Amino acid sequence: MSYACFSKFYDTLTSNIPYRSRGEYFHAIFQKNPPPGPILLDLACGTGSLSEVMASLSYDVIGVDNSEEMLMEAMNKKYDSGLDILYLCQDMTALDLYGTVDCCICALDSLNHLPDKAAVLKAFQNVNLFLAPGGIFVFDMNTVYKHEAVLSDKVFVYDTDEVFCIWQNSPCHDGVIDITLDFFSEQQNGKYVRETEAFCERAYSQKEVCELIEAAGLSLLACYQGDTFDAPNETTERIVYVTKSKKQKG
Repeated sequence: MSYACFSKFYDTLTSNIPYRSRGEYFHAIFQKNPPPGPILLDLACGTGSLSEVMASLSYDVIGVDNSEEMLMEAMNKKYDSGLDILYLCQDMTALDLYGTVDCCICALDSLNHLPDKAAVLKAFQNVNLFLAPGGIFVFDMNTVYKHEAVLSDKVFVYDTDEVFCIWQNSPCHDGVIDITLDFFSEQQNGKYVRETEAFCERAYSQKEVCELIEAAGLSLLACYQGDTFDAPNETTERIVYVTKSKKQKG
């Protein structure tokens, strides 16, 4: 999906996300597990906030997202910052890069947006295909616990100067939550326009994700509790997986 409506308000509604510290956390993971070089793929990069941070940390960043509207916002940031980031409009299940990358990140539960395990496996296989030998792939995913205990059947309201947003989640069934976003934005004539975006997120058990990692030809190096170096537990809401390509240098 394009997230055409969401892209206009995404940065406003996610202003609480600490992109700088999130990027530094990924950088710390790469310091513990050094990739073979500086070329980094930011998969499902959205509006480019994390791509900007990683570029400022001296990575050669390629940002990929399947939403042209999100990438337009990312390009505006690139023009403002002057950072050398390459953006490509591609679906992660149909990734087609010009060459290999040394490391890859996929953050903010982007993989939870894929429709099923087959799509997640395909995304993992595509990343592995374009990882250099010994390349590192770090991603996070929301847990089944978060979907069932935190997000299920909840309504969130965001009231900003730019937009009024109602975020409604369906009850969680088999790890899946349907999400509806209603945006109300004021026009120049004082009237409000309502726009709606709908999508779903699917969560998997840690065991299922680890099986998909192995099936994709990747080695699991570590699992962490969201943005820490602690082991996950039964109430962890986001798990960070650190993986490595099994490919050997030719």
